[in-house]
Amino acid sequence: MLRAKLGISPIAWWNDDDVNLSDDVSLEEALRQASVAGFVGMETGQRFPMNMQELGPFLDKYNMQVCGGWFSGDLLTGDIEREKERIEQQLQFFKAADAPCIVYGEVSGSVQSKRDKTLSQKPVIDEAEMALYGRKVSDFAEYCEKQGMPLSYHHHMGAVVENETELDLLMKHSSIPLLFDAGHMAFAGGDNMRVIDNHHKRITHVHTKDVRADVMQTIDKSQQSFLDAVVKGVFTVPGDGDIDFPALIKQLAGYDYEGWFVVEAEQDPKLNPPLEMARLGHRTLQDILTGAGYQIET
Repeated sequence: MLRAKLGISPIAWWNDDDVNLSDDVSLEEALRQASVAGFVGMETGQRFPMNMQELGPFLDKYNMQVCGGWFSGDLLTGDIEREKERIEQQLQFFKAADAPCIVYGEVSGSVQSKRDKTLSQKPVIDEAEMALYGRKVSDFAEYCEKQGMPLSYHHHMGAVVENETELDLLMKHSSIPLLFDAGHMAFAGGDNMRVIDNHHKRITHVHTKDVRADVMQTIDKSQQSFLDAVVKGVFTVPGDGDIDFPALIKQLAGYDYEGWFVVEAEQDPKLNPPLEMARLGHRTLQDILTGAGYQIET
């Protein structure tokens, strides 16, 4: 039987890119609510201490694990040796926390956190440039793997690897493992089922971000920023959006994917209470995963 673990991102409680989309709760309270909702893991965020001496007691208290966490990479234009220095503290912390991976997000030129930049102003490179970037990212991923902590690459709205074509090119020209994010790919206009078919061998981590199709259709990428879309409510948890997660998870199960399914849905916590959303996301995923033949670890 395939095994699955259910985790959640702290972005439901606090948004690292827009403080206005943050709930006034402590790290301990966010962990408590996630545990009450049924999750056994949480990805890290800016409010997390970067050492297990501080974080460990909270994790133990609520029977939680570190199930990943974002690293803002600068490899598109930056120096790989500098990036090795920048990731070192997180790498050692994640090893001590027995995390499954570090989530690599490319922020070089990205417009994802910039309100004054529209989604259409994202960086775009040609295939030759993608090939150079892919080799650079692969070398960095191999370095981290040798240090004992794998990376998983997060395709993301507003970043250099956003849509299906860009992801295909990166996968063609790199060896880096892939974080599959259903919500970001749907918002980018990609075919989630085809992405799974094409890249299932590389998928090592899954974000179960959902989208509200009616909101998504109102977003003018030439006029609105990524954060504008978030504020409008383009993202939500499974069970509250329009992605066909039963089909997606069945597809992943068919390719024997095992591991973490992480709810990551940035939205206004005042309009979408985090505990309520967390419970809905967990309940929905639990039902779908069980139906697809997964054994959910608790």
